[in-house]
Amino acid sequence: MQKVIIYQIFTRLFGNRNETCRNNGTLAENGCGKMNDFTAATLKRIKALGVTHVWYTGVIRHATTTDYTAHGIPRQHPAVVKGRAGSPYAITDYYDIDPDLAEDVDKRMAEFEALVERTHKAGLKVVIDFVPNHVARQYHSVCKPEGVRDLGEDDNRDMHFSTSNNFYYCWGQPFVPYFDLFNGESESYSEVPARATGNDCFSNSPGRNDWYETVKLNYGIDYCDAGGRSEHFSPIPDTWNKMTDILLFWAAKGVDAFRCDMAEMVPAAFWAWATDKVKYRYPEIKFIGEVYDPSQYRNYIGAGFDWLYDKVGMYDSVRDVTCGHRPAADITRQWQATDDIRDHMLYFLENHDEQRIGSDFFAGDGRRGVPGLIVSALMQQNPFMLYAGQEFGERGMDEEGFSGRDGRTTIFDYWTVGTIRRGYFDRRKMTREEKDLEKIYSQVLNVAATEKAVSDGSFYDLMYVNGHIFGSVYAFIRKCGKELLLVAANFSGEVVDCEVNIPRHAFDYLQIGEGVSEVKDLLGGDKCVMQLTADDSVRMTIPAYGGRVWKMTV
Repeated sequence: MQKVIIYQIFTRLFGNRNETCRNNGTLAENGCGKMNDFTAATLKRIKALGVTHVWYTGVIRHATTTDYTAHGIPRQHPAVVKGRAGSPYAITDYYDIDPDLAEDVDKRMAEFEALVERTHKAGLKVVIDFVPNHVARQYHSVCKPEGVRDLGEDDNRDMHFSTSNNFYYCWGQPFVPYFDLFNGESESYSEVPARATGNDCFSNSPGRNDWYETVKLNYGIDYCDAGGRSEHFSPIPDTWNKMTDILLFWAAKGVDAFRCDMAEMVPAAFWAWATDKVKYRYPEIKFIGEVYDPSQYRNYIGAGFDWLYDKVGMYDSVRDVTCGHRPAADITRQWQATDDIRDHMLYFLENHDEQRIGSDFFAGDGRRGVPGLIVSALMQQNPFMLYAGQEFGERGMDEEGFSGRDGRTTIFDYWTVGTIRRGYFDRRKMTREEKDLEKIYSQVLNVAATEKAVSDGSFYDLMYVNGHIFGSVYAFIRKCGKELLLVAANFSGEVVDCEVNIPRHAFDYLQIGEGVSEVKDLLGGDKCVMQLTADDSVRMTIPAYGGRVWKMTV
């Protein structure tokens, strides 16, 4: 079995070498990365990091203020677009590719197909977003296959709810949000009747914090049924068929996995129906679910999801341990909560929704994320995900425009990410700190990718017999066959000299023989002789914000 390591890339930003970085700048001013920036050499570098899957975020056409009408693409009203570049989660055509990403706009789909082919040739699998819960307010497909009816095209707008409708309507009420409907245009944005907003706002007046640029899709749930909520899944709602056809369209393009945005806002019944149909045609395809409610994890795994975000659990815990708000032993409680579904949990430290480790809002320095990386990538057999730039210590502290300075890398603006630009396209300008951190990431991820003890081995948590190191150190064992890894991660900014106890139960459970072993630290390269004795301890020195991965044959 191969350890899955997903590399999320915000495609628009990745290859952009334009250093203008003007606040709220246009495409012409700030530039944009292209699909063709992912050359064979670039993909080879990504794979060398230990990566197995590349998540190309934001490739499907979404709302933007950039005018592409000369290419037959409808223009979006800026009042219902967030930022100059727009949110990749406000889809305007599920059957199209974002024109920003193409060298030749009229050949954008061919360029995407070539990207998929290059990625596969590099030995990597392709992940793209599937955004099932909502679409852009001005959704209109100009690239849909012949015979496909557009979302909302056949809706009865005089009904708040119908299983035949793709949207929810506010009868006879115009769309009246909190903001200026002109936004610099001579004509205002008009929507009558108003449709429900993507974050389950069923009013015609979404607020500043609502997803006002989107409209909610209707999967057969009446959210306003006499003040309650009722499900209407028979006959099959029209939206189920249309969205499943979209999944099949992209699967036919060679996509290997779908990262499903806000999956828990769409009923599990739909997912069970859709994943069954897609996997029947494409048995190897994977579904990754953005689900934040731990009480729903097992429902969505049962509905066909292969992997789910472990955000409200492992991510929150590791983040707090990194920042000194919880003891390292809290990590034990998190994996135990999902132990029965552990192979389905996706661990991560960054993604486009979360603040960068190096930001002032998180740890202030990307190096402080290394112990969390060691734990998250090596602890279990389940997948691990990292966000492009994380391996260079990207801080996310730019004030790009709509995004603001919030510790996140913008998803709304035209911009370039300096660490990525240097790391992939101008390595001579990399700082020593960036090079050192990249090396550590490569070491850890390649241990995860190549060591059988990680991908196929058993896991044994050592924390219950190591109360003396509860504050900053987390220790565990991985074992496969005769190969054993003794792992210890130090979340402290100080070097830790400690004795890690290994109980007799670990020897029995993992079938470890007592004795002397020659060991090597797969991270630092140190070699020594280590005595393994049941109910005794192993002494080690663990670097600040670092770890040890001692490999031995037993």
